[in-house]
Amino acid sequence: MVKRALVVAAAFAAGLVAYPTVTAQQSARRMISPERVPHMGLPYSPGILAGNTLYLAGQLGRDPKTNQIIPGGIEAETRQALVNIREVLRAAGMDYGDVASTTAFIVDFKDFDGFNKVYREFFPKEPPARATVQVAALNQGGRVELQMIAVKQK
Repeated sequence: MVKRALVVAAAFAAGLVAYPTVTAQQSARRMISPERVPHMGLPYSPGILAGNTLYLAGQLGRDPKTNQIIPGGIEAETRQALVNIREVLRAAGMDYGDVASTTAFIVDFKDFDGFNKVYREFFPKEPPARATVQVAALNQGGRVELQMIAVKQK
């Protein structure tokens, strides 16, 4: 392993191999914060666009006008969380087809079927990779929170 590292280092030093470069577009980091996404002035960004990758903060099923969890249970909350996420995706010039990974936090796995029913409406084909975790509680008494990573297709 040491011998291999020395060969690579020598190749760089001799100019036989170029150092990787990062363009301004790849390294740019920009906050994405659409007006129609509940934020409540908390210290986080709804999305961070780094190059062509968008890191989306967790979204609850909150109404963007009142900042309150919408009534109606897991299906209504899941739908609203996904609508909120759509706003962040659109503000970054993306859509659900760009989502590569989702982490779902659910308070009660008894709600899993209802969650999946709505999730399938937004990802009917080739859904992103996903982890689903049961948690003890969510902010404002929410039943579900969704966090995603999206990659802009070129």
